[in-house]
Amino acid sequence: RLSTLMALSVVLVDDHTMLRQALRRALEAEGIDVIGEAADGEEGVRIALALRPDVVLMDVSMPKVDGIDATRQLLAARSEMRVVMLTMHIDREVFDNALKAGAVGYVTKDSSVSEVAEAVRLAANGDRPMSPHLAEALLKEARRETDGIISTREEEVLQLVADGLGTNEIAERLYISHRTVKNHLASIYDKLNARDRTQAVLMAVKMGIVKLT
Repeated sequence: RLSTLMALSVVLVDDHTMLRQALRRALEAEGIDVIGEAADGEEGVRIALALRPDVVLMDVSMPKVDGIDATRQLLAARSEMRVVMLTMHIDREVFDNALKAGAVGYVTKDSSVSEVAEAVRLAANGDRPMSPHLAEALLKEARRETDGIISTREEEVLQLVADGLGTNEIAERLYISHRTVKNHLASIYDKLNARDRTQAVLMAVKMGIVKLT
């Protein structure tokens, strides 16, 4: 994690000059050092690789090379770079593509200055920021997609995971085999698009499937 004594460095990549200038002023007022700007993805990749900022704030829709392709190119050259996407619209397909390209955060342009600044700080510290508007929209979509899909037994397994039980303990509690528990967990991860137990539980809590005790 970055020292709080060091100013965060950012490169802004956006084809709208006025927005870029406004973002620069706003971020610098928040104590964040904007060390470079670019008006398209191609230029953004070149500048970010040269300046090596803590975070690249990358617009999605740009001429020459869009933000998603630019992110892909940037991370192919320097995998440790932290990219936060900046977009006008909440679009699930664009969001998914941005994450696949390697972006660690996703912020909508109607977010407040403090929300954008906080997203930059979170990304620099290894977290994965998301604007509140987007998080709410994606959770609503997730609820629709998973409504009725998670089985009763999978809900039981999820609740026991949330309660802190391990695989063997869950198997004993539900009178099922260790392998069956692992199969249920694999199914849950797939349905909730989760990487691990922690992410599955967090998603399930937000969706009201389980409760933390």
